[in-house]
Amino acid sequence: MTMSIDLASQPVFTSVPTKICFRAARVPLAQASYEKLVAQYGNVALEEAEVVVCLGGDGFLLETLHKALPYHLPTYGINCGSVGFLLNPLSEGDLPERLFQSLPNMMRPLKMQATDVEGQIHEAIAFNDVFLFRETRQAVKLRIEIDEVERMPELVCDGILLATPAGSTAYNLSAHGPIVPLNATLLPLTPISAFRPRRWRGALLPSSARVRFSLLEHEKRPAAAVADFTEIRDVCEVLVQEERDIGATLLFDPENDLSERIIAEQFAE
Repeated sequence: MTMSIDLASQPVFTSVPTKICFRAARVPLAQASYEKLVAQYGNVALEEAEVVVCLGGDGFLLETLHKALPYHLPTYGINCGSVGFLLNPLSEGDLPERLFQSLPNMMRPLKMQATDVEGQIHEAIAFNDVFLFRETRQAVKLRIEIDEVERMPELVCDGILLATPAGSTAYNLSAHGPIVPLNATLLPLTPISAFRPRRWRGALLPSSARVRFSLLEHEKRPAAAVADFTEIRDVCEVLVQEERDIGATLLFDPENDLSERIIAEQFAE
């Protein structure tokens, strides 16, 4: 979400793609666009497709990336949601030609390994971020280790998150974390409403870092761990690191460069 991004300047396709798998969020604009595009270009199953076209918002795009991952298909998002930071604008233009001209970004996710209070281990990946958050009115207490070195013996907070470069513009930014350029091999580590140490604002870590969160007083102060849309309740330890063995290709119109938009976001009012 690191989601480290391998930037490319050459299109993915050598010819105009014709086998398109459309997926649409259950909102009126996405459904209306879906019906129109399917009627015009047809629709095939994931296992038969050359490309996936996602109609919705950023959240639905993340869900689509997870669905398409086993098929190694590039994904082209069309904004039918509210923000659409990771999507292309809705257009009535020639969609196959737009797909042919689009440029790829290879996204490497974070891998979360969360151990719950029963000792069960849960694994999930995140293209956006992994975060821990309190389950009750009480703040959580946690210890932070980076590459097996204790960096913070006790942090009292509502939660903490580790974001990918693209994810740095989402929850991380709302929590006052730094925006990270797509080609930076960095992971922002950002506290959520830190109480003690009150002035700690987080850290920038190398993308090779292995980050371990250990929950202190987890029975009294329970916390959940979330990787994109996968939530694990009552965790006692969470290990997060970049997953370099898998990746998803996200497509963008040449005039809708994601890297440029992330730089511009740092100067937005």
